[in-house]
Amino acid sequence: MGTRSTPTQRQKRLGAELRKSRLAAGVATEYAAGLLGIDRTRLSNMESGIRPFSSERVRTLASNYACADTGYVDALAAMAESKEQGWWEQYRGTLPAGLLDVAELEWHAARVRTVQFMHAPGLLQTEEYARGIFTAVLPAVSRLEVELRVAHRMARQQVLERPNPLPYLAYVHEAALRMRFGSDKATRDQLKHLAERSEQDGVDVRVIPVTVSGFPGAGHAMLYANGPVASLDTVQLDSAHGPTFTDAEAQLTKYRAHLDWMDDVSLSPAASRDFMLTIAREL
Repeated sequence: MGTRSTPTQRQKRLGAELRKSRLAAGVATEYAAGLLGIDRTRLSNMESGIRPFSSERVRTLASNYACADTGYVDALAAMAESKEQGWWEQYRGTLPAGLLDVAELEWHAARVRTVQFMHAPGLLQTEEYARGIFTAVLPAVSRLEVELRVAHRMARQQVLERPNPLPYLAYVHEAALRMRFGSDKATRDQLKHLAERSEQDGVDVRVIPVTVSGFPGAGHAMLYANGPVASLDTVQLDSAHGPTFTDAEAQLTKYRAHLDWMDDVSLSPAASRDFMLTIAREL
């Protein structure tokens, strides 16, 4: 198996999980490498995602690390077995790798919950509205890159249309509903589209009105992706330099608490639809 010059976030996560298991078991790099019949440098490269693991090697290491959680081990082995090229790979080299990592994260997630403060959720955006978002990027990007980003965003939405659609819950702050991207018509059409998509099975949109007092956190757009087991959950945060990912248990616990708070204060699905359509009529 060859090396990778730019491992994906998912590939790095697999290596990081096996390294974490090795350290928790108190197993030295040399000993673990010997179990696989390789040198310590190669194992280090595997743990950083530069070299791939096979599912057999994952199970060999997990057994020697005394991993008792069979669901966790099975999930890691499945990550190693996944060799198919995702649709997002067609954009590699033309779009930032972080955007592709988000698409891959959504594709493999068991469930996604997202929080948006500035614009409609990406998986529920219209093409014209998305174009307005990417046209507003600073520093400005070329028209070609705008169109590539729009096409990529539209392609991400197939996770909601595939035979096993992704369960999707979006908490959207009222401020995001009132922000204008593109023309007034583009924003109005987006709000109507958001209300329509919220009636789709497996898609839930909950509005957080500005009348809610206080707010936890720093107001980052956030995506919480449930893995096949809880220990493989991932949080993705938006930032000015692109998406960032975290899977530290303390951080996961914090963001789960944020989502619980939003669930308590947000409007019901039906009230949220009425709220979105009311704003649309005001435009």
